[in-house]
Amino acid sequence: MRTSTVTAPAKFGARLVTPLVAGAVLNPINSTLIAVALVPIGRSFGAGPGQTAWLISALYLATAVGQPVVGLLVDRYGARRVLLGGASLVIAAGVAGLIPVSVGWLTGVRVVLGLGTCAGFPAAMAVLRHHAEAHGQGVPARVLSVLSMSAQTVMVIGPTLGGVLIGLFGWPAIFAVNIPLAGLSLVLALLWVPKDERGERTATRIDVLGIALFSATLLALLFFLMDPGTEVWLLAVAAAFGTAFTLVELRRDAPFLDLRMLAANRAILRTYLRQALSFMAIYAIMFGYVQWLETARQLSEEAAGLMLLPMSGTAVCAAAFSGRASGIRARLVTVAVALAGGSALLLLVHDGTWAGALLALAALFGLAQGLTSVANQTTLYREAPAEQMGTASGLFRTAQYLGAIVASTLIALCYGPHADSAGLHRLAVALVVISALLLLVTVADRGLRAGKA
Repeated sequence: MRTSTVTAPAKFGARLVTPLVAGAVLNPINSTLIAVALVPIGRSFGAGPGQTAWLISALYLATAVGQPVVGLLVDRYGARRVLLGGASLVIAAGVAGLIPVSVGWLTGVRVVLGLGTCAGFPAAMAVLRHHAEAHGQGVPARVLSVLSMSAQTVMVIGPTLGGVLIGLFGWPAIFAVNIPLAGLSLVLALLWVPKDERGERTATRIDVLGIALFSATLLALLFFLMDPGTEVWLLAVAAAFGTAFTLVELRRDAPFLDLRMLAANRAILRTYLRQALSFMAIYAIMFGYVQWLETARQLSEEAAGLMLLPMSGTAVCAAAFSGRASGIRARLVTVAVALAGGSALLLLVHDGTWAGALLALAALFGLAQGLTSVANQTTLYREAPAEQMGTASGLFRTAQYLGAIVASTLIALCYGPHADSAGLHRLAVALVVISALLLLVTVADRGLRAGKA
């Protein structure tokens, strides 16, 4: 609840924001560092694309399932505790990644990384909301912009950084880099994140059955999305677990997910949908485009990463200039139009396309990437109840990684065994359809049209 009397304005300075940023960036950087490492890891272990693809999917699966669970832990036990636990887990995974046992071992390491990096975003949103509520005011738009811009920055520089690290130290460096990054996050959280207050929520029993049924539902759905042509039975499994989950949660006094709140809050559901559709296209480009550059254009990992620099720069600039709380609808429409236009232009790309045109195309996708998270994150802050900010933020990231899972499936279906130009064109057609659907959902949203969250 917001206080009616404010003794002093809330301060959102570097001491508060820096540790939150340090924790929140661990997930996006790990989601993209792997993009240029798949080929060299495959060469090291004699593994094909089908095996190395699990290095991508494993983190997405762990993150998609873990985000709302970790968000609940944030709501119940406090953001600082969860941040410290997550950073410790990431450090352990970074050490384990230095042991080159097999692709299967590295896949397990990626699962641990996904679970450990879940903590950053929901904890950051909860700390900001709690700090603002304690002072009877909202979180400044610039602070939300900084949080999103930081994640966008490390996400888009991930492939470039990964290429440089692999060129200097080999592919184990993409795991080792987590040790200093998570170590810094741990130290900053200890020093500057406010200590958690012990309240009534810590005594509330965790809905373990609800979490288990939710996880089973989501895992079955995700495995189906990864191979929809041959694993149709998983859809029935997901439906059965989903039905059981719904029945259990509706009877709980303190459910894992408040389904009634979600059903009544259609605005937040639309935000989740936009985030999923946007990142379905963004991740398809980030991973599919890099694979095409390395295979069809025969570029090195370092060169392929550098080809995405315009995407990085444009995304960072777009995020930096989208920190205003107004104009959300215009920015979201721009995202859909940029994705649709870039996807259509991909149909004109071939093995001999001028490098300058490829750089310009990457910049167009960077515009969409830089705008989408800031705009959707701003609406999420307005729409989510304060006491459920951690869980709501976790679901926000789950929606993003659902889009990532579908993107990886699209890449596999469109490319087949080789990432050639014909496969890139098939991927472009799919992305045009996704972008058109995103544009329709955005334009038809009356809440955005009326200037509401």
